[in-house]
Amino acid sequence: QLQLVESGGGLVQPGGSLRLSCAASGFTLDDYTVGWFRQAPGKEREGISCISQRHGMTYYEDSLKGRFTISINNAKNTVYLQMSSLKPEDTADYYCAADPTVSVHSMCITKHAKYWGQGTQVTVSS
Repeated sequence: QLQLVESGGGLVQPGGSLRLSCAASGFTLDDYTVGWFRQAPGKEREGISCISQRHGMTYYEDSLKGRFTISINNAKNTVYLQMSSLKPEDTADYYCAADPTVSVHSMCITKHAKYWGQGTQVTVSS
């Protein structure tokens, strides 16, 4: 059974850093396009970053580039989102997703993927 489980969310002060993890089971991340998304209360879901190791492609939302970094640990079959210089407007529920066929651009821009995790909450506040 294919499963994605996010962890690492919590409360962080403005300017702080946080690393989110998304552990995959039932499939190998290397064979999929995987991505991180977020949704703030009252707002639409936003694509943060998507990666395909199979195709050597990575996509970042322009406004988040430089502060957020996506990476994969193949040995742990886990995808990470390293977030730095966090701002109150980064407060949201963060989700990881995976899809066996779509491109990184398609996944992050359309915000459509076949498999989704349950999400982890990030609150940036003093």
